[in-house]
Amino acid sequence: MGKVYLIGVGPGDEELLTLKAIRAIKEADVILYDKLINVNILNYSKEDAKLIFCGKEAGKHYKTQEEINDLIVMNAKKGKIVARLKGGDPYVFGRGGEEAIRLYNEGIEFEVISGVTSAIAALNYAGIPATFRGVSQSITILTAKSEGELKIDYEALSKLNGTLVFDGTV
Repeated sequence: MGKVYLIGVGPGDEELLTLKAIRAIKEADVILYDKLINVNILNYSKEDAKLIFCGKEAGKHYKTQEEINDLIVMNAKKGKIVARLKGGDPYVFGRGGEEAIRLYNEGIEFEVISGVTSAIAALNYAGIPATFRGVSQSITILTAKSEGELKIDYEALSKLNGTLVFDGTV
């Protein structure tokens, strides 16, 4: 049985990769990636690594989430080290939780490697502190997209004394 890394590769700036992410990418036999990653990150892969594009765009899915899950599981069961590269952080609007549950249910060893979420990085690049003493004591991150109806209590949000971040990544 192989091992799977669910790797957050940040918001597109390859210099924000963690050393742990680079190590796992270099180790991987199979790398699944999508359009949200900086393709330069693939330069860290070993020469014989199998690269599988499984990107999703609005209205166009190269692979469904279930197909992606199946590819991850199939390769891990063949004894491969699998890296699933995810834009931002795997557990922030990235379906990393769904992939982790499938791996857990299949009895496959996996590790989640955090990445810088775009919800924070975008603020940083714009020069906006996510929190600021005496001004904003909390951060609330919400998705701006949903497969169904967004269920957000805007009235309750308006009463918070903090920063609201709407993440609009696909």
